[in-house]
Amino acid sequence: MKANDRRVPGERNLIAGMLVDAVGTGMYVPFSLVFFQRITGLPLPTIGTVLTVAGLLAMGAMPVGGWAVDRFGARRVRLALYLIRGLGFLAFPLGTTLPVFALVATLAAAGAQAFPATQQALIGELAQGEHRDRLMALGRSVNNAGLGAGGLLAAGLVQLGGDRGFLAVAWLNAATFFVAALFALWIRTPRPVRAATGRQRSGYRAVLRDRPYAGLTLANFLIALGYSALSVLLPVYAVSQFDLPASVAGPLFAVNTALCAFAGVPVGTLGRRFARRTRVAAVGALIFAAAFLGYALLVGAPRQGVMAGMVGLLVLYTIGELVHSPSAGALSVSAAPAEARGRYLATYQLSWALSQTLAPSLFTGLLTVDGRLPWLVLAASSTAGAIMLIALERRLPAEAVYTTTVAAVPPTRGEAAEPERLGSITR
Repeated sequence: MKANDRRVPGERNLIAGMLVDAVGTGMYVPFSLVFFQRITGLPLPTIGTVLTVAGLLAMGAMPVGGWAVDRFGARRVRLALYLIRGLGFLAFPLGTTLPVFALVATLAAAGAQAFPATQQALIGELAQGEHRDRLMALGRSVNNAGLGAGGLLAAGLVQLGGDRGFLAVAWLNAATFFVAALFALWIRTPRPVRAATGRQRSGYRAVLRDRPYAGLTLANFLIALGYSALSVLLPVYAVSQFDLPASVAGPLFAVNTALCAFAGVPVGTLGRRFARRTRVAAVGALIFAAAFLGYALLVGAPRQGVMAGMVGLLVLYTIGELVHSPSAGALSVSAAPAEARGRYLATYQLSWALSQTLAPSLFTGLLTVDGRLPWLVLAASSTAGAIMLIALERRLPAEAVYTTTVAAVPPTRGEAAEPERLGSITR
């Protein structure tokens, strides 16, 4: 068997946990506001304010999670976060008063905010080289398939059970986190790399001094703004500019989810044939920019062609997402020193959190000036992010930039997760 055909140790349990987690999340996300309204009895504006404040407070969990990953390992932290998130959803039906609801919402949001960096760190511990890109693409496909299945399951429960259906959704979502925790418990990771001095030598101060990684994080922030376009900008754009019904968002989401689920792995495989992650991610960002520019040009198009144009541009947008995401994710993992990977990825994850936090106010503010303006800004930011990725290529470690390296074979159980990296101290 060829080395590159070897399955990564722990891969099946990793993917199974991702799938179960995604099904639970898919049950909750489409009905989140209505769910909280039925459970708590609070007015929607109050619920929205509480969730926003809880999300902002929960961002403080990200650096704590990064420290915990470096201290205890990604597998243990991932297991703990599954338990925290499960307990949070078990407690949501108890949040019938504002203080209790705010406390439980903050706890659940903290677990959700700290989770993505921990997930990526675990992939970094389990896999090396192009196996990381493969797992990133496979994980994204599995996640989208699970989200779609969870949404359909929740819709059926709510339709059949009414308010009791919402309660069942909460409990089933909690159960999925506990089941995912069992899969996390069965994962066995390679022996982690420790610093030569016997202690962690890279705290957050060292992460912030790492200019190439800071540049990588900034580039991702510029590109990540585009990931919020589908959920935040496109529906309101369709309604305000073309008088389309609000329900048009449903089919557009379905197209995106289906393409991500079924085309993620083939597109990821194609992307790995091109050795440099920076360039593959940059191409994905430029495809994003082309789609955003197309949406800006839809203004003034004949009405009968608007919906077809939206769907066609959504397909282009999804291709950009499928090309960019696995390579960018593997790049962020591989550019981080193994002994401080948790802190590095927690810092990188801030680019996603900030983009998601700023997107609603940014997009709505630009829409009030001109309907084309937010799309033009997104096209410019995606292009700038792509240029930054290419410019950083020579400053990032070779094992981060290239997918096909000596370290492409995943370590066997008991071996060091990665060899000591040249220049990791001075970088």
